[in-house]
Amino acid sequence: MQKKLYLGYKLRRLREQRGMTQAALAKALDLSPSYLNQLENNQRPLTLPVLLKVSAVFEVELSSFIEDEEARLVADLREALADPLFGGEPLAAAELRGVVGASPELARRVLGLHQAYQKLTERVQGLADNLDAQEGGSDLTRAQFPYEEVRDYFHYCNNYVGPLDEAAEKLWDSERIHAGALLNELAAYLKRRHDVRVKIVADEVGETAMRSYDEATGTLRLSALLNGPSRAFHMAHQIALLGFRDIIEEIIGQANFSSEDARSICRVGLANYFAGALVMPYRAFLHQARALRHDVEQLQSRFGASFEQVCHRLSTLQRPGARGVPFYFVRVDMAGNITKRHSATRFHFARFGGACPLWNVHEAFGQPGKILVQFAEMPDHTTYIGIARTVTKRGGAYLRPSRQFAVGLGCEASYANELVYAAGIDITDVKAAVPIGVNCRICERIDCQQRAFPPIGRGLSVDEHHRSFVPYLFTRRGAPEGVS
Repeated sequence: MQKKLYLGYKLRRLREQRGMTQAALAKALDLSPSYLNQLENNQRPLTLPVLLKVSAVFEVELSSFIEDEEARLVADLREALADPLFGGEPLAAAELRGVVGASPELARRVLGLHQAYQKLTERVQGLADNLDAQEGGSDLTRAQFPYEEVRDYFHYCNNYVGPLDEAAEKLWDSERIHAGALLNELAAYLKRRHDVRVKIVADEVGETAMRSYDEATGTLRLSALLNGPSRAFHMAHQIALLGFRDIIEEIIGQANFSSEDARSICRVGLANYFAGALVMPYRAFLHQARALRHDVEQLQSRFGASFEQVCHRLSTLQRPGARGVPFYFVRVDMAGNITKRHSATRFHFARFGGACPLWNVHEAFGQPGKILVQFAEMPDHTTYIGIARTVTKRGGAYLRPSRQFAVGLGCEASYANELVYAAGIDITDVKAAVPIGVNCRICERIDCQQRAFPPIGRGLSVDEHHRSFVPYLFTRRGAPEGVS
């Protein structure tokens, strides 16, 4: 039986974003206003003919309309509800999809509440471990929550911000910018359009700023420690703040953030997004990415960008009507903390806790600078081709240690023929895939020898006379499970 689609909230959101009344949309879709009202309130399912009309009227692809946000909310809600705080047996996937479909806004608020609880708990535990280091009078409830709120904003808009992306591409075309002369042309544009002079400053007095803009003198100071791609990125960032602030503020206003901190963080994030879109304009970058089979190093050379910049840009190519390969992108530090994350695929990152130890981003630290390729399978049996490589942020001086991260980029194995890194990999041989998961806390695999701790919601089977290669054995309804 064909699955019935109840996506009224998405239909209503699209209508409201375009400033249309129900009557106007009903006329455009050739439906009665009462029928459209029933669709928006999930009293009627969306049929294929109606979906096709919606796709034509709003110029959106059916796949993105049907799946993207709902899949993300379901995955995030499933992880949050695995917390012992909620108790009880894990909810079935079908039940979670029903909850998200009926009220996505309620799902977001539950996630926000759980996230605030997690951050508060972490902060309180940290203070309890070291009372001498406590911050007098600090507001515990605000511990880094704005950053997570902004991350979620980019996550749920599929890491594609149309107005800024299109504005950056239009600027590239109108100014006839060339990748080979990017630094000079961006500096010349800043002077010509905004009367801003770019000055490269040496680090003579311990100044740690990479970028510093003095509005009074119209001077943008960039650290001499920055390499070419970083200088271009910071100039493009300043162009965003000076010339496209109205677009940025409109986007922030529509996002309905809960605090001024979150709005400020998002403002920086949107300026960074514009910068990436300007130095790697959408259509030109997408064309080259396809032609080069997404070879990151060749794309670096073509656009004068860094390895991390190219990987991040590849994960944003989700423009309706001109979508690229859906990639996940992640940056991890040496302690396993995820400092950047996004997925346009079904691959979802843990919001709390560490990442799977079998994932190649961890192995990358053992082979600095080398691109590692991994054929992996998630518990839902979806297979992925992923690459990982370390990137180094230089300190610029002997007494300033460099920072090292691992960058991960991957897509579903069904796109293997579009990926140079899939060369020599037989994606039909699922047994050759590395079995990875989101993280140990919610991973369903019961026979993993790398498991750090048991999954939440599963009972343990403890036998003092038996030791398995698997760290934990589990029970379900009284029956032991595991590999001995």
